[in-house]
Amino acid sequence: MTFSIVARCPLSGRLGVAVATAVPAVGSMCPFTRAGTGAVSTQSWVNPYLALGVLDLIAGGMPAPEALIAVLAQDAARELRQIGVVDASGRASAFTGAACTQWCGQETGEGFAVQGNMLTGPEVIAAMASAFRASAGAPLDERLMRAMEAGDAAGGDRRGRQSASLRLQGAEDYPALDLRVDEHAAPVGELRRVLEIARLQLVPFVEGMPKRGEPPGPAPEAVTAMLALAPPDRPGGGGSGPA
Repeated sequence: MTFSIVARCPLSGRLGVAVATAVPAVGSMCPFTRAGTGAVSTQSWVNPYLALGVLDLIAGGMPAPEALIAVLAQDAARELRQIGVVDASGRASAFTGAACTQWCGQETGEGFAVQGNMLTGPEVIAAMASAFRASAGAPLDERLMRAMEAGDAAGGDRRGRQSASLRLQGAEDYPALDLRVDEHAAPVGELRRVLEIARLQLVPFVEGMPKRGEPPGPAPEAVTAMLALAPPDRPGGGGSGPA
């Protein structure tokens, strides 16, 4: 019921997941990331514990492909599952159970895995993988977004469109970016619109947030930069600063 991509950026080391489906709030169910560890999309008959288990095993030193095999071996309903994973070294793997709804399939490459089920056809996965490869050198958020746009244009989920999500994980425990379109007639297009706004207003704010190992509280120059992102005061009401 979903198409997604998990990937690692070879330039920044960031990890990311982008996913879309024809039910609400896909960003609350499918994408999982962990700093310095990996990125996972668990889908079809969603089992979040598969994603959490894979990340735990990778954190313990197991490469992504072996970690995926290990967690699936413990799931009696694995033939209903679909999952893609990439680790912090760029090793990627995917699994599509034999009982997933057609059309279903996957493609893995250097630093990424694309997977989908209940799609219009194999052209969705092929378009996503091609778009990701063609965007080499671009920032990870842009590469993920282009892959999703290509999959959507190729047909996407054969039931229709409803929600989409894009999540990036940097070195901190909190995400570098976590965008969600939870109920929309054209969620991938709306996700692109939100991403463009987030690049102007949200990304600089997150970059100024506290970092592990640094003194608490933002530096004066960071405060000035973040205040510049605040929208102007509205007539009849007070303005609002960063969240």
